[in-house]
Amino acid sequence: MNTRITVERQGHILLIGLNRPEKRNAADLALLEELAAAYGELDRDPELRVGLVHAVGDHFTAGLDLADIGPRIGPDGLDYVVEGGINPWQLEGHYLSKPVVMAVQGTCLTLGIELILASDITVAAASTRFGQIEVSRGILPFGGATLRFPRAVGWGNAMRWMLTGDLFDATEAHRIGLVQEVVPDGEQFARALELAGRIAAQAPLAVQAVLANAHLAVRSGDAEAERELQPELVRLVGSEDSAIGMQAFMQRKPAEFVGR
Repeated sequence: MNTRITVERQGHILLIGLNRPEKRNAADLALLEELAAAYGELDRDPELRVGLVHAVGDHFTAGLDLADIGPRIGPDGLDYVVEGGINPWQLEGHYLSKPVVMAVQGTCLTLGIELILASDITVAAASTRFGQIEVSRGILPFGGATLRFPRAVGWGNAMRWMLTGDLFDATEAHRIGLVQEVVPDGEQFARALELAGRIAAQAPLAVQAVLANAHLAVRSGDAEAERELQPELVRLVGSEDSAIGMQAFMQRKPAEFVGR
């Protein structure tokens, strides 16, 4: 049986692959459910430190498979988070505790952009084409773009693309800050894996604390995040990883963190 999402562990990295290439990785309900389950696995397994989301085939995603999804949208919207899963777009107030790096190529439409906005670092192949095209389908982005796109790239840049439904290229995505790096076609996965490896080599508790405090600042404001800085510093200084990091610094050698 073919799965819509491939899941593979590589050390402390969880590779999460969109795997419906015959449909340009358009998301039907099965793909959304399996993606939510993979995010849940990443979040709760202490051996996993970072996720890398990529896609099988020539395209990252053509967006929603409306033929499958449309009839499933009920009075309360669309439910696709299975037991033990986490909404990959993180719109229910539960943020993923681990960072996510993304590698995108080909077509990256609608929910693909929203997945970028809900993630942390994105590497794009040079020929990638992006589009937040919901207005062309008579709906609005419901995976977080209305919240995060203006915040990430500025109001005018976000509205330029969300209100017209026009496609834009990787150069523009990099200019406005939607993606962090653009690389030659075919090199996006290797570069994303390199960045994920750099994150996985750092102290996991510290990485998660940075991510959590940044999310808190966005969600609840600077004052709430400021109040947590000193308590978090005290907690981390008392960790085994802090001692390992200090010893490595004194001995001028790489630290091998244990996540405790």
